[in-house]
Amino acid sequence: MFRPLNPLLHSQLRLAVMSILMSVAEADFVYLKEKTASTAGNLSVQLDKLLTAGYITMKRVNAGRNQRTTFRITSRGQEAFEEYVEALKDYIRAGEAGT
Repeated sequence: MFRPLNPLLHSQLRLAVMSILMSVAEADFVYLKEKTASTAGNLSVQLDKLLTAGYITMKRVNAGRNQRTTFRITSRGQEAFEEYVEALKDYIRAGEAGT
């Protein structure tokens, strides 16, 4: 009947990260931390889960004394995000049809 919601994307923070990465070419860790209002530790854990799933890629670049870590969404991540959104639309449409 309904497509199941992807449990990896059903997390509020992971969904926020994916939403951001869908709209930008890349985002660094600090930007994602600020936009999601998350702690560095929690964001790191959630980014690792997305990396393991192949939904995002990570690149570390030395910038003087600091290291800048950037993230991009992969085609697999884009597809998973789009499927998640379509599944949500199915639930919304079903709810509207029932009212």
